[in-house]
Amino acid sequence: MSAAALDSFLAALDASDQEIQTLMMVRHGHVVLEEEWSPYRLQDRHLLFSVSKSFTSMGIGLLVEAGLLSLDDKVVSFFDDEELPDKISDNLAAMQIRHLLTMTTGHSQDTMEALSRDRRMVRIFLGLDVDHQPGTVFVYNTGATYTLSAILQKLTGETLLDYLRPRLFEPLGATEATWEISKEGITKGGWGLSLNTDSLAAFGHLLLQRGQWEGQQLIPASWIEAATSKQVPNDNQDNPDWQQGYGFQFWRGRHNTYRGDGAFGQYCLILPEHDTALIVTSASQDMQATLDVVWEHLLPALEGKPGDGTARPEKLEIPAPAGAAPSGDGRTYRFEPNDAGLSAVRLDPDGTGTFTFAVGANYETSVPVGTTQEVVCAPGGWQELTDELQDPPQRLVTNASADGEAFVATFRYLETPYVATLTCRPDGDSLTVDVNFNVSFGPTEFTLRSS
Repeated sequence: MSAAALDSFLAALDASDQEIQTLMMVRHGHVVLEEEWSPYRLQDRHLLFSVSKSFTSMGIGLLVEAGLLSLDDKVVSFFDDEELPDKISDNLAAMQIRHLLTMTTGHSQDTMEALSRDRRMVRIFLGLDVDHQPGTVFVYNTGATYTLSAILQKLTGETLLDYLRPRLFEPLGATEATWEISKEGITKGGWGLSLNTDSLAAFGHLLLQRGQWEGQQLIPASWIEAATSKQVPNDNQDNPDWQQGYGFQFWRGRHNTYRGDGAFGQYCLILPEHDTALIVTSASQDMQATLDVVWEHLLPALEGKPGDGTARPEKLEIPAPAGAAPSGDGRTYRFEPNDAGLSAVRLDPDGTGTFTFAVGANYETSVPVGTTQEVVCAPGGWQELTDELQDPPQRLVTNASADGEAFVATFRYLETPYVATLTCRPDGDSLTVDVNFNVSFGPTEFTLRSS
């Protein structure tokens, strides 16, 4: 490969509107590219969202190999009367393991929103209307993957994470793996896995080797082949790289590729014809746009072409906001419970701000509700600290800057794609805080006012 072509690819990613945070590429078993955009680090865990689904697929493949279930097994056969609806419809009765794997359960929309309303997520999933005959319609369905995790736990007596630790994560060296647990005690399966970039690259290499790792067959080669092949059509999706077919919790892509991907630009992209795995973590508003950069700039490099001559960026970083130092009045403002978890703000004349956050009932953490932490923001570069309200604690960097008369505090949660910007404006005896998130499953902007 041409080093200049890789430089051109890196420059194109850096110049794109998609905020890239870490990158690793493995080709012919060797790491040929590994980059981190400071303050992000390759060694840190990163929340992978729906890349988790591809790991759940590996767990199901191991169960099939062990003879504990088959693709034809009926979903309802794994659950008892307390979890099943009073009346089982014909379509629910017909739903099989293969339908959960291929997102062809027969539901008319993703079940995730319905599942989030109650802790009894399995019961909710089984109680939803199944509008179509299973196997006939592709609808991306995170609840289906959660149900696979629940079935694995029923069969093994272990959570999905505990089951995969000795069989997959530890052999790959991914001992840092964490995976969120639902309120009913089930590994979430379809989301919630955190790994560092190197561990995700090891998984990509495992896929290229058809499940073999250091002379040991961790996952059956036949399962890798089936899981990453087109099992069902999905041309009802919007973007070209999401219309190439779906396997067992893997997307097929253009140029004979396949991938696990997660919200806001997390990728484990496999290019079998080039014996290459590309790992990207990012905060992207447009996941297709990132893949377009790959096709335009990386594919030619893999084919031996020299690149377009664009130089490698001198420094890969996401700089702290620049501008004048802010100032405050030294008062402490308090807030009623809110979605941002913000309970108090003090803005001091020296340009520092102290933001007190409290764990609310809606937090996805085992830290007790009501636990608080003061987070200081100061002008200059990024200030690093530890977010103790997460379990396990996570890296966080902060900054303070001025926007006219407003005090702007920026929080980068480095083990996720999330960035929160809080623009604070005193208004008489109150403080108005405009909250903005760079990416979100819900609203990205809302306003808080002190009590």
